Amino acid sequence: MKKIKHSKYKNTGILFEMLVRQVAADTMHGRRTKALPIIKRHFKSGTELGKELQLYRTLQEEEFKTETSAQKFLQACVTARKSLNEGALRRQKYNLIKEINDTFIIDNFFKSRVSNYNIMAAAYKLFEYAEVDNPAQIVRSKATLVEHVLRNTLANPVKQNKGGVIKETYAVQPKDVRLLSYKMLIDKFNDKYNGLNQRQKNILREYINNVTNTVALKEFITNEIPVIQKELKRASSRVGSKIVKIKLNEVNNMLSELQSRGVVKDKDVLTMLRYYELIKELKKVETK
Repeated sequence: MKKIKHSKYKNTGILFEMLVRQVAADTMHGRRTKALPIIKRHFKSGTELGKELQLYRTLQEEEFKTETSAQKFLQACVTARKSLNEGALRRQKYNLIKEINDTFIIDNFFKSRVSNYNIMAAAYKLFEYAEVDNPAQIVRSKATLVEHVLRNTLANPVKQNKGGVIKETYAVQPKDVRLLSYKMLIDKFNDKYNGLNQRQKNILREYINNVTNTVALKEFITNEIPVIQKELKRASSRVGSKIVKIKLNEVNNMLSELQSRGVVKDKDVLTMLRYYELIKELKKVETK
C-alpha cells in the first residue's frame, strides 16, 4: 500500500496563502513587497498553476446544503484537476518553489500557522494521489472536505422547515463532526490576521485577486469609500475635540479625492488600510 504524504512545500493553496500573507505584512509595514511580482508571474490567468489554485480555492470557499451535492461537487473538482496538463503544472510549480526559495528564507516563509491546513492538506492528497494508492486515507480526505463544504449546515443548530418544526441539525450530528465544527470555529480566531478586521481582510483579498485587473480594484475601493466616510462622520459627531473634528473632515476630503482618481496605486491600498485602522481606534475611544 502506497503511503500518502502531504507536502506544504508543494501545496499550491498553501504556497499562494503564504505569498498573500507576505504581501499583507509588507503592505501593512509600508515595505516594497517581493511577493506580489511572484504572484503575478506564476498565478496569472491561463496557467496550469492558476487553474489548480482556483480548484483549491473553490474547495475552500464553496458551500452546499446536502451531502449528496457535496459529494458530487467534490468529484467534479477531482475530475477538473485530472484534466490539467500534469507536465506543465509540475514545471510551473517547480519554478514557483524555486523562486520562493531564492527570494525568502524558507523556514521563516512557512513559519506562519495556516488555519485551514487540514482542508488544504486533504485537497492536496485528493489531487496528487488516487484511491488505489491508499483507499483509507483518500476516504478520510474526502470526508474532511465534505464536512467542510457542509460547514454551515452542520454549524447551524436550529432550522425551521415549512411545517414549522424546529430541527436541531447540529445537535444530532455525531460527536466527531461536532468537534470538527467547533475546531474550525476556533481556527478562525487563531488566524494569522486576527488583528485585522473583516474590511481590512476584504481589501487585501481584492488587492491580491485583482493585481492585473485595476478596473475591478478601483470599483471595489470606490464602493468602500462612502462606507468609511459614513463611519468617520459618525465618529466626528461624537468627539468633543474641535481639532479632531477638523482632522476627520480633512480625511473625508482626501477620501473624496481618492474616489475621483482614475487609477488605484499600491499606496492607495495602504491608505485605505490605515483609514480602517483609524476607525477602529475611534471606536475604542467611544467605548471608554
